[in-house]
Amino acid sequence: MTINSRDKGKRGELELSKHLRDHGWIDARRSAQYCGIAGDADIADAIPGIHIECKRTERLNLYPAMQQAIDDAPDGIIPTVFHRRSRKPWLVVVRLGDLRELARKVNETQQGE
Repeated sequence: MTINSRDKGKRGELELSKHLRDHGWIDARRSAQYCGIAGDADIADAIPGIHIECKRTERLNLYPAMQQAIDDAPDGIIPTVFHRRSRKPWLVVVRLGDLRELARKVNETQQGE
């Protein structure tokens, strides 16, 4: 049985958005992406100022995934890649130069809890 990669991507995005909501980012939702429209984050309304590229795959091609996030993130928005393999926890990839600002933005969203 072959797994449709579009369906697997959709399932990963739904899983990640639920995980984010369960951890305090209550507005996180899967973006409506049709026909591979570039520029949209996979997960919207999670952490303001953060572009989330979701990759639910066994073998992540890290640099191309990050380049996609960089290319799709609007100016001033931090590109990130959220990745998970089967039976493993979610990981977040961010450029080191963006780490401090990412931490600040995450902290700001958690202050309202």
